[in-house]
Amino acid sequence: MRSNRALQKGVVLFAIVVGLMSRGQGQALLVQDNDKPRDISKADLAKRIERVENGLLLPAVLKGETPVRMRLADRMKVYKTPGVSIAVINNGRLEWARGFGMLEIGGTQPVNAETLFQAASISKSITAFATLALIEKKKLALDEDVNKYLRSWKVPENEFTATQKPTLRRVITHNAGLTVSGFLGYSVNEPLPTLLQILDGQKPANSAPVRVASVPGAGFKYSGGGYIVLQQLLADVTKQPFEQLMQQTVLKKLGMTRSTFQQPLPQQLSSNSAAGHLPDGKEMEGRGFVLPELAPAGLWTTPTDLARFVIELQQARAGKSHKVISTTMTKEMLTPQIENVGLGVMVDGKGPSERFTFSGSNVGFKSRFVGYMNSGQGAVVMTNAENGAELVIEILRSIAAEYGWPDYRPRERVIVKIDPKIYDDYAGEYEIMPGFILKVVREGDKLMSRAMPVPLPPSAAGLPWSEMFPESETEFFVKDADASFKFIRDDKGQVVQVNIQRTTRMFPAKRIK
Repeated sequence: MRSNRALQKGVVLFAIVVGLMSRGQGQALLVQDNDKPRDISKADLAKRIERVENGLLLPAVLKGETPVRMRLADRMKVYKTPGVSIAVINNGRLEWARGFGMLEIGGTQPVNAETLFQAASISKSITAFATLALIEKKKLALDEDVNKYLRSWKVPENEFTATQKPTLRRVITHNAGLTVSGFLGYSVNEPLPTLLQILDGQKPANSAPVRVASVPGAGFKYSGGGYIVLQQLLADVTKQPFEQLMQQTVLKKLGMTRSTFQQPLPQQLSSNSAAGHLPDGKEMEGRGFVLPELAPAGLWTTPTDLARFVIELQQARAGKSHKVISTTMTKEMLTPQIENVGLGVMVDGKGPSERFTFSGSNVGFKSRFVGYMNSGQGAVVMTNAENGAELVIEILRSIAAEYGWPDYRPRERVIVKIDPKIYDDYAGEYEIMPGFILKVVREGDKLMSRAMPVPLPPSAAGLPWSEMFPESETEFFVKDADASFKFIRDDKGQVVQVNIQRTTRMFPAKRIK
């Protein structure tokens, strides 16, 4: 159990840093999830799905080369991912949904469009959505101190809260200065803590107390702990169990009939639920961890149900639907509040590229949704493996190529020739955050890297190594992830840091002496 705990902690941290067997197996196809007339024949749709399935793309392509298209079944093997589920949104509605692979490694029950996966941090998007609904009903105010509404527990005051307070807006956008980035979960045989025990870090909780550790409003700091505060606040204000509130406020209204915040997962739903898998491809004990941290990480759902959520946001923003919140509030939700952070979603791009996204990463489960603001396009991809995060993006690139999205395309790179001896200067360990490092090694004329928890438990042996290709003497990229690296020297010429660029965010990792 100790090795599992160490791995669990490491992969939760990794999820924050990088804020699915064969074709036809276990497939379930849904065409046009409404009564509108079809604009594509079944035969043409089948060909379109086949092209997506056989068109996965890496994040980097060398200048002058044609991107290599890969088969989903092959990539699932590479990433030790038994099961994948995909839903594609086109022309403002669900065009198709399909499952691939199996519920667990070596199993016989296929994944289909009805299979439940842990949505992990995507839970935050649904929680924020429900919170905004209560704000519109005047039960809450977006810029009020959360302590005004908390009854069962209060955020402890300290020197950081003397002049600025953790408001609802700041909590939802990870700008309240609150601690605890992510949660580890609990094995099926462990006692579960109460919400108050989680908030105060008291046993059997396995996370630290949720406290204000920097001035609220001073900057983005990802905090799952903030959403635990929100979970308690919503329960206090509505006097309802959180999972019941979410069912009534969001899930039922959007027709998300295969979704629940109940933890552990009820027996009647578990027969068609995916089991989580560790980096080495082994199935997790008890099929996965239990997450009593419902608001930040507790949702079980399907891509089809999440597609209904994405479509509702698109239509509400356009003034075509108001099932949960108004057009005005939807536009507020989809507007960046700090950096690219909206109210429960990330917002990127301009014009045709303007889109909202969020990703989920519990131990053994990786997922992501994307919805374009203006074109009525989008997708949801869910996997049941710890190595599934990059596979999700490879699938989105295939969807983007098939449907003509303006984003999620391979980035053209140019490799330069440098003396491999310089790699000796870069070899070493770099701390991304406490308990998680980037390890860089020289193997002959190659520079290799791997992000990993420390100490590395045996069950993390499947974490892949990536070759780092030089773009200059100090700048490198990897082909299998959307990441670039710049090594930094001090005034004495010693390499002291590597800056890791992941899409729009940069993570400075200092060298460990």
